[in-house]
Amino acid sequence: MLQQIRISFDNKTSKLYPKGVTVEDIVRENFRDIEAVLAVVNGSYMELNTPLYEDAIIRPITLKETAGVRTYVRSLAFLLIKAAQDVFSGSRVTIEHSLNKALYCEIHLDKKLDADIVEKIKLRMKELVDLNIPFEKKLVDKKRAMEIFNGLKMSDKIRLFKNINKEFIELRKLDNLYDFFYGPLVPSTGYLKLFDVKFYDPGILITYPNEENPKEILKFKDVPKLAKIFRETEEWAKILDVADVGALNEKVIDGDIKDIVLVSEALHEKKLAYIADKIYENRDKIKLVLIAGPSSSGKTTFSKRLSIQLRIHGFKPYPISLDDYFVNREDTPKDENGDYDFESIYALDIGLFNKHLSMLLEGQEVELPRFDFILGKRVNSGKKLKLDSKTILVIEGIHGLNELLTNSIPRENKFKIYISALTQLNLDDHNRIPTTDVRLLRRIVRDAKYRGKSPEDTILSWPKVRMGEEKNIFPFQEEADVMFNSTLAYEMPILKKYAYKHLKEIPKDSPAYLEAYRLMLFLEYFIEADNNIEDLIPKNSILREFIGGSCFEE
Repeated sequence: MLQQIRISFDNKTSKLYPKGVTVEDIVRENFRDIEAVLAVVNGSYMELNTPLYEDAIIRPITLKETAGVRTYVRSLAFLLIKAAQDVFSGSRVTIEHSLNKALYCEIHLDKKLDADIVEKIKLRMKELVDLNIPFEKKLVDKKRAMEIFNGLKMSDKIRLFKNINKEFIELRKLDNLYDFFYGPLVPSTGYLKLFDVKFYDPGILITYPNEENPKEILKFKDVPKLAKIFRETEEWAKILDVADVGALNEKVIDGDIKDIVLVSEALHEKKLAYIADKIYENRDKIKLVLIAGPSSSGKTTFSKRLSIQLRIHGFKPYPISLDDYFVNREDTPKDENGDYDFESIYALDIGLFNKHLSMLLEGQEVELPRFDFILGKRVNSGKKLKLDSKTILVIEGIHGLNELLTNSIPRENKFKIYISALTQLNLDDHNRIPTTDVRLLRRIVRDAKYRGKSPEDTILSWPKVRMGEEKNIFPFQEEADVMFNSTLAYEMPILKKYAYKHLKEIPKDSPAYLEAYRLMLFLEYFIEADNNIEDLIPKNSILREFIGGSCFEE
């Protein structure tokens, strides 16, 4: 008689199965109405083609969850790499970054990429999907893995693993092609029926379903300004000679990280000076500088450093806090769960804000309000403001790019800035670092240090933060006059020591553990910088806003 294991679902129902049954077989039998791409088994992510040999609690994951979408997109990347190799032997694919809910990649050939070449690769991807080829796992020792990488001319992976303490490496195999991916994949190419590929000079875009639309391919809305800032960041990476994490780790080991710190900060300062110059060029018109960006982008430090640059030009920057224009608590709009939605633009008294702005620009004196968060209402501040010819208002907040916020002020009188942490540094050619991961790690460190918020609470609140960004920030990013990338090439070797210890505090039975564990695995690919390197970080660095020691701290 076959030995059996007990499989439970949500701690309510359970069934007996023979040992060695796959997660995929169990999910198909018990969750016929859903299309799972991954599963949580005994509190850990597990690929569907994994055999089980002990009792387990299973929860399937679909494209309605971020983990499911990540698995799907990662598998699409492998599908693209395989198709490109089949169509053009010896081609090199680099998975670059996300671009407005699409995946931007580049295919390096001995000729210029064009729409016809992309169409051939797309057709091969479709053929591979129809063939339903399995994504296999091969656990090999590090020496053998390095031999395989060397044979495939994957110098990026050799760099990555050379200095990482791993005895074995889990390789992935699709047909005859070996590769490495640091996250889970779907069981086979047949799972990847929903995608599209199009030429996006100089590379390609892959579109796919997401959490909001799990059954259809998203239509791509072009974001040329965002694409341009990614290209600028790529140029910065070339200047710094850190194409990937393996290259960065070598800099840390060799002690060259010092130069990376200094040059990275100089690049930030140069861009800040450029922005201040652009504002000065239109000094007769621009009266408002509006700064917006998603959580943990470094908006506070950025606005203060920009104000210093503006002062060099003779401006007198005056910060206005949007928080002081909150409507009274009882008038705050509520979200779909009946909770106060403080991130809604209608949580602000837009009418009063515009009235004050108009009065100020007309040369009148205004008494600025102050919001009392304990009382939940605005009170008199006694602070009066009247602009002179040199005063320029600096307004930082999530709605800064939304024209509704300042609808009474002519567009020519406003200069809008979008700031975000848009990392271009990836683990290797085929494993990208999501920009949201960098921001989440920043927020975990900052919340623990300055806001008395546990890493667990930060992780659990992150999905709601992301929802607010999708609604209130990202739709308006192309409205910006200029974009600023606040990522610093050296920050992960610094952030690691702060973030890792906080993530380790989260217990395995916490609902935040899965995400914490994923982030810890990610951080293990970075070599931590020595403490003396941290002393080189300027006191006005954006990174100081998160790790501490900023000269702007009050």
